[in-house]
Amino acid sequence: MGLSERMPQAAAPAASGPHDLVVAGERVLVDGEFIPAEVAVHGGVIARVAPLGTGLPAVRSVRLADDEVLIPGLVDTHVHVNEPGRTEWEGFATATRAAAAGGVTTIIDMPLNSIPPTTSAEALRVKRRAAEGAVFVDVGFWGGVVPDNRAELGPLVDEGVFGFKCFLVDSGVPEFPAVSVGELEAAMRVLVATDSLLIVHAEDAGVIEAAPHPHSRAYADFLASRPPAAELTAIGAVIAAAERTGARAHILHLSAADALEPIAAARREGVRLSAETCPHYLTLTAEEIAPGATAFKCCPPIRGAVNRDGLWAGLESGTIDFVVSDHSPAPASLKLAGHGDFAEAWGGIASLQLGLPVVWTEARRRGIPLARVVEWMSAAPARRVGLGGKGAIATGFAADLAVVAPDATFTVDAAALEHRHPITPYEGRVLAGVVRATYLAGTPVDPTNPRGRLLRRAQSEGGASDEA
Repeated sequence: MGLSERMPQAAAPAASGPHDLVVAGERVLVDGEFIPAEVAVHGGVIARVAPLGTGLPAVRSVRLADDEVLIPGLVDTHVHVNEPGRTEWEGFATATRAAAAGGVTTIIDMPLNSIPPTTSAEALRVKRRAAEGAVFVDVGFWGGVVPDNRAELGPLVDEGVFGFKCFLVDSGVPEFPAVSVGELEAAMRVLVATDSLLIVHAEDAGVIEAAPHPHSRAYADFLASRPPAAELTAIGAVIAAAERTGARAHILHLSAADALEPIAAARREGVRLSAETCPHYLTLTAEEIAPGATAFKCCPPIRGAVNRDGLWAGLESGTIDFVVSDHSPAPASLKLAGHGDFAEAWGGIASLQLGLPVVWTEARRRGIPLARVVEWMSAAPARRVGLGGKGAIATGFAADLAVVAPDATFTVDAAALEHRHPITPYEGRVLAGVVRATYLAGTPVDPTNPRGRLLRRAQSEGGASDEA
């Protein structure tokens, strides 16, 4: 299909003279299709998308190689940066370098495991000061809901958080305690007035407390300690509270395919509910996890192959809205604690740099096109959290772009990854999809020059603005 001129999605700066950059190639992702096109950038924004051969004038021109495609930069709304307070676990510099290396141009940072957690406006200011001048991609922030901070929710909204996270089970860190179902609903009643999104770690504390928790190197024992019933019970509580309050709710890191039907049913009834899953749930399986392989530990857990297939079906049906990393690294002293005892080791998977190739490798095995994967990992998360002007190659959108060779392969070497600690369950895997360049606001990301911006949710428009 050819390309006609695109109508502006937002005001694009007028170019006087040549554009700052033109990227041209046979396969550019526009409106869900890979087509021959030229993409002109002016002032960090896409100024024009034209048919290949138009010859748009530019200060700098880039021609894609025959094996390359151009896609919008990915948007990862589930990243644990951990700075300040636990910067030795990750940090803004290392996390955002990893993001850029993986074609991710925007992340939203979780309110834990930093110290202080982002549960007050002052704590958010502390976190922003830690991030200033240290980020290589654009960064927004989630606020947190804990039992004693309801009075802080309004000020955090005013400060531009993209929504709020809470846990219905122990978070693993004492400074971010879980909320009860009643406290969850009370927070929803506050947040509905500002249309803020409440994102929930949905595992039920009672179900998990009743499960066995042996010290064991056997993955099956750990899996039994986080049964699907924990997710089903908690998700049911979130649905009921969202139905009663009218609030916007979102289920984080869905791992239990059994929960897909209640989620779909709630949405059919008009509940304002969305859900995400993660690369590890879509690609890894319980059956392949060796004894003591705690690099695979996360909560909720990686489940069996049949469950994995169910999650893919949920994505394809639209019940699961998008895919994000839940990037949650930790030092080897924590991640490998207990000499392979799953009860002792810290849970969390570091995959920010690998998300696209991990998901794409499995998707193409299933016959799912790359355009759909990019929708799940860029446009859909951007829409849900109100990141206006991101997630598409279209006039007026941010010139956040990634050049990818989808058929090129590489072998994962944890030591070569950009995140702080060289631990990943994908070590040694052969993946398809090599990210060859990442552009932020029309300029190639330079791993020595942190040019990322700190973002605020723009309340009046539901979009995002750069921090002044």
